[in-house]
Amino acid sequence: MSEDQSAKRSVPTMRDIAAAAAVSQSTVSRVLSGAPTAVPIAPETRQRVLRTARELGYRPNPLARGLRGASTNLIGAVVRDFSDLFFAGVIEALVVESMAHGYNVVLGHAPVRAGDEAVSLTTVLETRHIDAVVLLGDMQEHPQLLADLRNSIVPVVMLWPGTSPREFPTVDADDRDGIRAGLTHLVSLGHERIAFVHAELPNEYRAREEAYVDFMRDRFGTVPPGYVERCPNTLAGGDAALRRLMDRPDPPTAVFASTDVVAMGVLHAAHGLGVTVPDRLSVVGFDDILMAAHTVPALTTVRMPISEIVGHAVTQAVSLAREPADAHRRPALEVFKPALTVRDSTAPPAPR
Repeated sequence: MSEDQSAKRSVPTMRDIAAAAAVSQSTVSRVLSGAPTAVPIAPETRQRVLRTARELGYRPNPLARGLRGASTNLIGAVVRDFSDLFFAGVIEALVVESMAHGYNVVLGHAPVRAGDEAVSLTTVLETRHIDAVVLLGDMQEHPQLLADLRNSIVPVVMLWPGTSPREFPTVDADDRDGIRAGLTHLVSLGHERIAFVHAELPNEYRAREEAYVDFMRDRFGTVPPGYVERCPNTLAGGDAALRRLMDRPDPPTAVFASTDVVAMGVLHAAHGLGVTVPDRLSVVGFDDILMAAHTVPALTTVRMPISEIVGHAVTQAVSLAREPADAHRRPALEVFKPALTVRDSTAPPAPR
């Protein structure tokens, strides 16, 4: 027997199950699909087919099921940016939650500057190879992708949509509430000279920066000149931003970074400048990614409720996949509140 023939025989088919269970292939198909039948299948026959399928290690082909119009138990996830550490944690939570519902996840990437990112996804949608789509991040720069999803029969759920239009069921976090929680913590410690480092995200999403400005104006009447720094969402971006802030005549005693990645860059720069944290500078981040608890010192940050948001989104996606098509078109918004996680990077300001 050739190697190719051996490889083919190693994957059991419905025909193999039918031969081993001494039933017809159509009976095997009806048992494994769970479809109703005009003529009832005897319980002992059904059990024999299922037992034989387990013994042979049979696995259904989700693509073939999709072509027949049956559920594939696949969720398509389109991610704005694989390199973003925040979305790495989101993807992990999405896979875990989907598996708990009996679904697997198919990942697609929608980079910021791409012209044909929707082609492969559109092909999958047209043949119903997935039961639902979950969009992760701001997709405003992908109008063709949004148009294809808008016209598809597959339900769509958006997470952290940023500036994208709310035309699908959407799950998001209250960023403004998270910023207020972090700033209230710093003020309670006695800080007034609080700077903000804004990580530049696609489509100029500035809800966190705007919340900082509103809070500072309400509490202190103004934002000190030069106390808002914008930088790339990278460690190097946060490092450079803090160096500019500490070079000012009246440097801040606390820095609030709009992402943990930038906050870690701030911590790195503080160490290089000999500015001890939190004795001379308090630092707060946002998101509570996995590494935030392992920085030196451990980072005080606003925890994004990733598990809760993803759990709600997957439950909604699975539910919509089982409802009539018109239910998929009803925009809805569910908002979760972040919570402050206080660690070692914040303390009262040193005496002037």
